[in-house]
Amino acid sequence: MKNFILILFLFTALLSNAQDKKQTEKTKIVEASCGQCKFGMKASGCDLAVRIDGKAYFVEGTKLDDHGDAHAHDGFCSTIRKAEIAGEIVGDRFKATSFKLLPTTK
Repeated sequence: MKNFILILFLFTALLSNAQDKKQTEKTKIVEASCGQCKFGMKASGCDLAVRIDGKAYFVEGTKLDDHGDAHAHDGFCSTIRKAEIAGEIVGDRFKATSFKLLPTTK
């Protein structure tokens, strides 16, 4: 029983630490669009990408179609949008833990 309580306590502490890390992760505003259509990246088909400090990265953790019709007048294959993101660059990809598409301005 003592081992079970100890394991439960450790699991709860680890889970709490993970939640704290996610909440304190910094967000930034970046350009988001179709990597192939708007950022000139090489790959087959259309894939979501973000441009951070002038360099484009394909995104893992969310996809084009999670944010509406990519081929609509305001879609990712038609225009470059702003997004508030959190995550990290790993190799040549951006691993998103948060991705919020910002409203378009006229």
